[in-house]
Amino acid sequence: MSDAALPGSRVPLRDLPKVSLHDHLDGGLRPATIVELAEPLGIELPATDPAELGAWFAKQSDSGSLVEYLKTFDVTLSVMQTREGLVRVARDFVEDLVADGVVYGEIRWAPEQHLTRGLTLDEAVEAVQEGLDAAVEAAQGAGHDIRVGQLVSAMRHLDRGTEIAELALRHRDRGVVGFDIAGPEAGFPASRQREAFDLLANAWFPATVHAGEADGLESIRGALIDGRALRLGHGVRIAEDIKVEGEDDENTFVVLGKLAQWVKDRGIALECSPSSNLQTGAFAAWGATLAEHPFDMLYQLGFRVTVNTDNRLMSATTLTRELGLLVDAFGYDVDDVLAFQLNAAEAAFLPLEDRIDLAERILAGFGAT
Repeated sequence: MSDAALPGSRVPLRDLPKVSLHDHLDGGLRPATIVELAEPLGIELPATDPAELGAWFAKQSDSGSLVEYLKTFDVTLSVMQTREGLVRVARDFVEDLVADGVVYGEIRWAPEQHLTRGLTLDEAVEAVQEGLDAAVEAAQGAGHDIRVGQLVSAMRHLDRGTEIAELALRHRDRGVVGFDIAGPEAGFPASRQREAFDLLANAWFPATVHAGEADGLESIRGALIDGRALRLGHGVRIAEDIKVEGEDDENTFVVLGKLAQWVKDRGIALECSPSSNLQTGAFAAWGATLAEHPFDMLYQLGFRVTVNTDNRLMSATTLTRELGLLVDAFGYDVDDVLAFQLNAAEAAFLPLEDRIDLAERILAGFGAT
């Protein structure tokens, strides 16, 4: 699908302008870069051939368990503990976004996981920004206009949320555009980081929260109430608050619970990642194939759904591929894919004027179809 045009379009899907909101830095490394960075550090890898290493990541990630899925990050994190490693990975990351037709990307990562070789939190953030800036400048010099921002994540089980929130605020005018909490969801509600979210809210700094992936409605409720989340990381289990009452040959009749109605009515974006959601069992209650993902139901009901990769390495994917999978599963055309990009542009952690400009750029790109 990447080199093919969508129904209603003459432009290959890869060439259409896209927005990426949920994309983890430590989940988007190139296997060849991992091999290259590991050697001088003396790090032992599951495989030293890039193709074999890439296959290992895909296999290990396809477990149906978020806990097992997260273990693959031990390898990627091991080569991201130095300034040189972080600069290189960040630069590669943006280059791969450019190749995938992304025009705006938010890159999330947890600086507290990158300190084992002597970096401070601030030095880690600065190293990533150096790599992002270098890649953006190179892309613009080659005629590719892309904008990126960092989402600084706190690991929800390590209870350093306030410290990481303060870090994000220190860098808010130097590349950091928002805050996130990530890691094991079940058992680690957003309320554990309430002090951090209070700090951010008082500073008028936006947050997205992983919720509704490995835990259900209470996690989503906590993200909204305790985290003041403007977006939900994945959020697919909001479908648990939607009751199907019947259907006929043409329609399905549903009733939304108060939480689902709130998320829909307020336009709170769902950062869906189809392949990752399948791998981690996020929508196992609805089925075991992509065609059973509640994404389409949520879209048809008017939720602000967005499409993302989550971890490109672990899912062996790109944003173009994720969109193509949904096109194949649900019969979407170019207008549907445009709607997903406009949803993402509206939800981006950018000033209103910049979001309007981004939407206009997307419309112009799709108008060329």
